[in-house]
Amino acid sequence: MNIAWDAFTPWASLGGGLLIGLASVLYVLGAGRIAGIASIVGMALKSALARVPVGRDPARWGFIVGLLAAPWLWQAVAPLPQARVDVGVPVLIVAGLLVGFGSRMGSGCTSGHGVCGLSRGSPRSLANVVAFMGAGMVVVFVLRHVLA
Repeated sequence: MNIAWDAFTPWASLGGGLLIGLASVLYVLGAGRIAGIASIVGMALKSALARVPVGRDPARWGFIVGLLAAPWLWQAVAPLPQARVDVGVPVLIVAGLLVGFGSRMGSGCTSGHGVCGLSRGSPRSLANVVAFMGAGMVVVFVLRHVLA
């Protein structure tokens, strides 16, 4: 394994982590809800399909707009990192479906359990984080070292 030291960005990573933590705290204090992206987007889509006016839940829609606007705002200050995907579209589709299935099965996603749940000391979130991190490590090991 080679570490790309020129791509090591501890200060940007720390800043991003602090912003994620701040957004989570502000969302729970302002909206009274956990900042789990899967739940926020899922409920927004459910509301949109039921034709509930956006003004009924401005915090949820504001959070989504903020997520979508963040890369554009960052790009005004610094270049975006170049994305590189080493797999084909079918693998991405299957991976996305598995992540969605896992989020539903675990009653939350990495942001809900990993950021908000662990910070609140939730045993259920700890079990979920151990499960999805462990599964991710096993999949990467199998794909890169066993099947490669």
